[in-house]
Amino acid sequence: MSSRVVRRAAAAATALSVAALALVAAESASADDRGRHHGNRIEISVLSGEPDQASGGDALVEISLPKKIRPGDVRVKVDGEDVTDVFAPSTGRTLVGLVEGLDEGKNRLVVSAGGKGGRHAGRGTTAKLTLVNHPSSGPIFSGPQQQPFVCTTARARFDGQPLLGQPIVDNQDSFGIPVAAEGSDGSYPQDDRGYPTADADIVGWSGDCAAETRYGYVYRSTTDNRFHWLVDPANPPADTATTTTMDGETVPFIVRWERGTINRFIYSIAMLAPVGEADPTEPDDSLWNRRLVFSFQGGVAIGHTQGTTSDSAMLPADLLKLGYGVMWSSGTRTSTHYNLQVGGETALMLKEHAVETHGVPDYTVAVGGSGGAIQQYVYAQNHPGLIDAAIAQYSYPDMVTQVIHVGDCELLEHYFDATDRANPKWKDPEVRQAIIGLNGTNFPKNLSAGDTAQWNQLYAAYAALGYQVMDRDPASPAPALMECKPGWFGLTPLAMNPTFTDVDDLDKLAQGVEGVEWTHWGDTVNIYGVDDDGYARVPWDNVGVQYGLKALTDGVITPPEFLDLNARVGGWKDSKDMVEEGFPFSGSFSPQNFDPWSSRNMKLSPDGGVTPAPRREGDLDAMRAAYTSGMEFQGDVDIPIIDWRHYLEDDLDMHNTQQSFASRQRMLNVDGDASNQVIWFTDARPSEQFDQTPMAFAVMDEWMRNIADNPKGGVADNKPSQAVDSCFATDGSLIAAGRRVWDGVLTSRPAGECTQKFPIYSSSRRVAGGPYEGGVWKCALQPVDRAIRKGVYGAWRPTAAESRRLAAVFPDGVCDFSKPDVGKPRRR
Repeated sequence: MSSRVVRRAAAAATALSVAALALVAAESASADDRGRHHGNRIEISVLSGEPDQASGGDALVEISLPKKIRPGDVRVKVDGEDVTDVFAPSTGRTLVGLVEGLDEGKNRLVVSAGGKGGRHAGRGTTAKLTLVNHPSSGPIFSGPQQQPFVCTTARARFDGQPLLGQPIVDNQDSFGIPVAAEGSDGSYPQDDRGYPTADADIVGWSGDCAAETRYGYVYRSTTDNRFHWLVDPANPPADTATTTTMDGETVPFIVRWERGTINRFIYSIAMLAPVGEADPTEPDDSLWNRRLVFSFQGGVAIGHTQGTTSDSAMLPADLLKLGYGVMWSSGTRTSTHYNLQVGGETALMLKEHAVETHGVPDYTVAVGGSGGAIQQYVYAQNHPGLIDAAIAQYSYPDMVTQVIHVGDCELLEHYFDATDRANPKWKDPEVRQAIIGLNGTNFPKNLSAGDTAQWNQLYAAYAALGYQVMDRDPASPAPALMECKPGWFGLTPLAMNPTFTDVDDLDKLAQGVEGVEWTHWGDTVNIYGVDDDGYARVPWDNVGVQYGLKALTDGVITPPEFLDLNARVGGWKDSKDMVEEGFPFSGSFSPQNFDPWSSRNMKLSPDGGVTPAPRREGDLDAMRAAYTSGMEFQGDVDIPIIDWRHYLEDDLDMHNTQQSFASRQRMLNVDGDASNQVIWFTDARPSEQFDQTPMAFAVMDEWMRNIADNPKGGVADNKPSQAVDSCFATDGSLIAAGRRVWDGVLTSRPAGECTQKFPIYSSSRRVAGGPYEGGVWKCALQPVDRAIRKGVYGAWRPTAAESRRLAAVFPDGVCDFSKPDVGKPRRR
């Protein structure tokens, strides 16, 4: 074992948080004692994470002692080396210490206690724990790391200065990003993104993108209400703002800011610092309110990059000014990647580092929108104790099950626009809505002039080439649209087409990108595995899906239209058969290259529908992996959740309102209880005017303090008065609140006040008979004649000829959503 730095962790000697209580993992001399607290035995707890998931060579450890053992009689060794001096008293019966210098792999920690002459005080005076350490560059459990991987540390800037600078040289094999020799002032020949130019002196390459950890200070200026670098913390500028913390202390608004790389991604930890703090590497946490925030971010991307930084997410003034400590990583930003196994791993490693540096928080709350909200639901499910509370904004239950109906969007739009364009019924957005499910009745109100011009141009191209164009709303400056277009446009190829990428700076990669599969499934190949053709397995499936079933039973479309739709809508090709996209995704406009639906990658009928178009059959192994890996949110969480969103349906925004309730239904499916989730809507018609986030933080803090004061009451019984389902006006004022305000969404009761105020739409799979919560990868199938006998088609009683056509369209049968997902592993 290498030599260890003796360091007392007095700053870490705080009470256990709700999260840390879940991290107890003891091994005593008897197998009986493992993981159990008997009161008369030594107990070892890892406060910074799970014992087998330590990283960076250190772990914050707590030792709990029985009454018969005095702290002074305790000895602690790691692999035979005495590290007792690292530990300091926390409470009367506990010691806390940061054990450093752990070797990679297993490290055996032994705690023993004896009296004079080394005589043991009795049974239970020895405890053992195995700490498994991993490199700070990762991975821990996510498998082989992705290559190629674009380093972006040199691109990151703040206030005109480098945030981290060039990555560290880790090879001389031309692998990764070139690193240039720097002058005494840190300068080197570089382009506008920080990469060395051709005349730079290259001293090596970086494949893993690590950067030196940097510490510094920023101050909030009263002049422009922004943060700026603070050169001398002891002498802040005259325009330094002041702030009043949650504890009522008024102080200069100065923030200690740590930046570096963890798990190959850029990270940031920021919190208020006293003026004149001497050594930034040894923080003074006296202004920290003992609450940590995970600042998660959204977007859609497919990996192979370290990601970009965000000043507002790294340094959220509204939280820092109150004394919150804020953690951020480009690896928990879904505009970097959507591999939530890697994201969860990164979040665990980042929090571990924050706890080891600053101590155990009273609680950790997460905040973030879209993909940032998805992370909260998924990480709370997969990593209990990582976050204690969630403020999920513009949420979905997860990413992968959204791909199910996103994959339907362009299939259906292509059918309306091109395949059956002679039918005038598809000019009506409300008819399309009845089949797609997503909002198409309210036209976009908030499109910018540029957006309006973009869609007008696209629709002009549709019309000029003879494709279907929906009727315009005379009151709208933009063409009539479905949510599929402004909301989900382009995401099908991004998720599904291995030839399609949006990763920047690929030209900077010395190792090249040959053979890279540019899909979400390729990004997560460690989870889904590889098929017989060498491509990542894909779970997307539409075999047996009866598109427009509800539109048929409601009389919106006729039986012949229903039959034609399902005969010609088709499915997606296998990955190996996909080709390069057309305009507007790739290449210039021409009638031959115009393909906004990605139809060249669809399975379509070869003869206009006489032969039904084949459907796409998903890979069962991939479906099972979505469940077993935790990529699919199944609802098993019990932390306080405030799920808040602006109501954006009139914008046809992709963050549609049904998603909050889909998460709730999944939670109800687990144990019939979703009382830990609160759903808030704030009106955004005609525009967003109020941010309910500060209110959510205040309510969440009260909720968490109630839990700390009354732990036996659990999450539901400690809810403060404002932690209830609610809806708000555009100015943030309350419209309605209480248990019944969302009645009629998931219940058969009459619509509640909020339900009436905010119409909630559907999805393509729900209007095809699927459950509200979605997430069914592969429906169980039933023969067509059985579906007819069961009355699946409502008032329509197919003739013999129609029954034969149904059977031809659905040769394997039609979906029976009353049965479980065929792709879900059975419990053993």
